[in-house]
Amino acid sequence: MSFWKKNGLLFVVFLTGAAVLVVEILAVRILSPYYGNTIFTVSGVLSVILAALSVGYYLGGRLADKHPSEKIFFSIILISGLLVLLLQLFTIILLPSMGHSLSMVSGPIVSSLMMFFVPSFLLGMLSPFTIKLQQLRLPEQGVGTISGRIFFWSTLGSILGSLMTGFVLIPNLGVNEILIYTGSLLVLLGLLPILKLGFKKKIIAQIILLIGLVVVTTSSIVASEEQEENVLYIKDGIYQKIMIYDTEDAYGRGVRIMQQDRSPSSAMFLDSDELVFEYSKYYPAYQFFKPDLKEALIIGGAAYSIPKVLLEEIEDITVDVVEIEPSLFELSKEYFRLPDDDRLNNYAEDGRRFLANTEKKYDLIFGDAYYSRYSIPAHLSTKEFFELSKSKLTDEGIFMGNFLGRFGDTAPSILLSEIKTFQEVFPNSYYIATSKQKFDGYQNVVFIGYNSDRKVDFSDLAIREHENITISGIAEHLVDIGSLDLTEHILFTDNYAPVDYLTAKAIKNTKTAE
Repeated sequence: MSFWKKNGLLFVVFLTGAAVLVVEILAVRILSPYYGNTIFTVSGVLSVILAALSVGYYLGGRLADKHPSEKIFFSIILISGLLVLLLQLFTIILLPSMGHSLSMVSGPIVSSLMMFFVPSFLLGMLSPFTIKLQQLRLPEQGVGTISGRIFFWSTLGSILGSLMTGFVLIPNLGVNEILIYTGSLLVLLGLLPILKLGFKKKIIAQIILLIGLVVVTTSSIVASEEQEENVLYIKDGIYQKIMIYDTEDAYGRGVRIMQQDRSPSSAMFLDSDELVFEYSKYYPAYQFFKPDLKEALIIGGAAYSIPKVLLEEIEDITVDVVEIEPSLFELSKEYFRLPDDDRLNNYAEDGRRFLANTEKKYDLIFGDAYYSRYSIPAHLSTKEFFELSKSKLTDEGIFMGNFLGRFGDTAPSILLSEIKTFQEVFPNSYYIATSKQKFDGYQNVVFIGYNSDRKVDFSDLAIREHENITISGIAEHLVDIGSLDLTEHILFTDNYAPVDYLTAKAIKNTKTAE
């Protein structure tokens, strides 16, 4: 017996095992722009794909016992490849409407069932089918030996697929391209043996035509999406899908937006470097706490709006920026007028990890990684994170953070839980509601934690007469903490911080109120 006849099926399950993990990881990336990169998205995808594989194992084994045909086996691979190619059409045509109509809790499960169940089910059928075919090829080997080898090579392929997707494919290719390559690999893996096994030429020609139509159609739709007149840049980053586009604000003023997944994370006026987002305009409040800034740390760069104004405003400042998405630094230079400046140090890593490792002390730490209500990083929201941040502040240094939520939520509330947690670490703290405390909708709230016992009175005449209209009106936006009952709200810790759950609850309450 030839080497291929003896080991060919092991090679096949190795590649299909890799394909399963590629699809599984991509599924999270595909759904994240619509439902957020939350525990609901990850759990929904994993649950649906595991369910699909389980059903595939069961029915694949039964089918193999009744019809142990290599034609059927490779046809399953071919069909699974076609469905992976079709995922692009589902992503472009169906997902936008589903993503905006379904909640971030139920949406990932429903969308995963519609998009990823069938291809995962078909790929799951292959392992038991391979065991049956291998047993017929090598009757002298025991079922246990054959099963062990099949699952070894399939799992080894899954490990490779997982590592390749995370460390090679996503950093270098877009989701659409990875889907095309994975689907095409499966199609070829199924089609070439079918040609050798003697399928009818007419059927083969129809299959090839169908494959060509799928690839051409999806590629043209993707190309048209990327060539929209106002879209300057669109590509999958390591953590989010990044899009940069030009638009106009409510007053007809030109604005450039950076969008990560489904949420605008930063913006710039085309005719000036004036700050666009309301919460960012409160950054000058540092002047009343620590006016002589020398060292500043920004956690979450996006388009580097805050670093730009600090560099322009303070001559002898050093600004360290920690931005986990590596491409944003160069994109900000190209599209958002970020200057080359020796006073700016950029670090492409996680903000909490950076804080834990740095020996520096900062006059200002500005937390701007909470850009989206769909993807709030839990590890940057806990008591331990705020304690770490406080330990890296100079005397009278301040932590400022942009958080999101609703004051009208019933307990437990994401916003009031965050306030409770922050206040535990920073007893001398202040909270500025960009839309005022009595506003019942979702809004940005700027947290200020002061590493000092000195109190700041925002009703002071010097503040009320400040030349900056946003700063002079802070007193009207200051949250009356004494009016809030925080007893029933959660203190977020590394052990327990149900951020995604409370975020989903807040979004649901907002939509209900509307």
